[in-house]
Amino acid sequence: MKKLKFVFFTLVFLLLTVSTFAQKQRFPKPEFDTGYTQPSPVTPEPRALAMEYFDVLVLLFVLSLATYFALKSRSRQGILWLSIFTLIYFGFYRNGCICSIGSIQNVTLSFFDSGYAISLTALLFFLLPLLFTLFFGRTFCAGACPLGAIQDLVVIKPISLPKWLNKTLGLIPYVYLALAVLFAATGTDFIICRYDPFVGIFRMDAKFHMIVLGVAFLLMGMFVARPYCRFLCPYGVLLSWMSRFSKWHLTITPNKCIQCKLCTHSCPFDAIDFPTNEKEVIKSGLGPKRFITYALVIPLWMALGVFAGAKSHTFLSKANPDVYLAELMISQPELKNDPDNIDIQTFLASGKSMETLVAEAEVIRHKFYIGSMIAGGFLGLVIGMTLINTVVFRKRQDYEPHKGNCFSCARCVDYCPVEK
Repeated sequence: MKKLKFVFFTLVFLLLTVSTFAQKQRFPKPEFDTGYTQPSPVTPEPRALAMEYFDVLVLLFVLSLATYFALKSRSRQGILWLSIFTLIYFGFYRNGCICSIGSIQNVTLSFFDSGYAISLTALLFFLLPLLFTLFFGRTFCAGACPLGAIQDLVVIKPISLPKWLNKTLGLIPYVYLALAVLFAATGTDFIICRYDPFVGIFRMDAKFHMIVLGVAFLLMGMFVARPYCRFLCPYGVLLSWMSRFSKWHLTITPNKCIQCKLCTHSCPFDAIDFPTNEKEVIKSGLGPKRFITYALVIPLWMALGVFAGAKSHTFLSKANPDVYLAELMISQPELKNDPDNIDIQTFLASGKSMETLVAEAEVIRHKFYIGSMIAGGFLGLVIGMTLINTVVFRKRQDYEPHKGNCFSCARCVDYCPVEK
């Protein structure tokens, strides 16, 4: 009996020993001195070059189809289904990246940083929509932009905003464009991508406040159609400029307008210009004198913008991490001994001297000084030209889409009773 117990315990011991040995061989102790770096679970691997070119081909295909549906077949249904495809592919499948809107920053940085080389695909995403818009109007907005598509699908009961409010809110994209270019040129940040309200929805992963922002835009878009496109999108500024010169553009009627006014109820973006009432223009007193006055005031607006930019450059430059860190360490030197301040501890561990950091921060701040003045002058010019546009009237006999503001969505086409 004792022998049986001895044999039993011996077998158990051997089995446990073999099992432990096998586990050690199967899951060896990790070695941390090999230089191995744990891959990030958040940042995706770079997309294969062939697939990047495929994205460009998809963009070109969608732009061509959107142009065909808007100008040739005049099909709102076709544009609608195309925008759904765009939302699925460029939005949810490609996670909203790369997008033509954010490519503004890539192009800007490539001009001001010799060490940054923009990829061909990013450049094409920036240029192709502009080229199509220059010839055919904003068909990119109609069916090729995922940000526009997701807003267009939630329009339920749009309201018409007063003209003065439309013009006032229309200045915000110019401010956003100026800041985006300034921050990209100084190597500070890509704010268009950082504060994209819909990228968190596309990726199903974002900070809580960004999800709230995206949902807020969609809820607002139920009643104020495409709020991001109309009152925030910086790329829309460039598209609007290009579209004003487009030779072929979406028209409400295929033939002569019969003045039925049905199209005025179809556009949720207030992008249809009414026929000119010359009597009302004369009664309003908006004549050559006011035009000359506004034109002469433009240099003053620009000077005020330059002055405001020069005064605000110190505040704006604090968005740059080097400038912020230099100011923090100068104003609060005791933080050098704070082990919980990751930014300062990372800087101290880098071995860079305080003098080097301050010198780099001064260079960046000088860039902000020059860039802020240019941005301010640009915004002053925009304000001056906006005022001039309030007293300039182009004689129109029919209802026409405003070339700069029209998204070529073809809603008005369905309302027009004129035979195609």
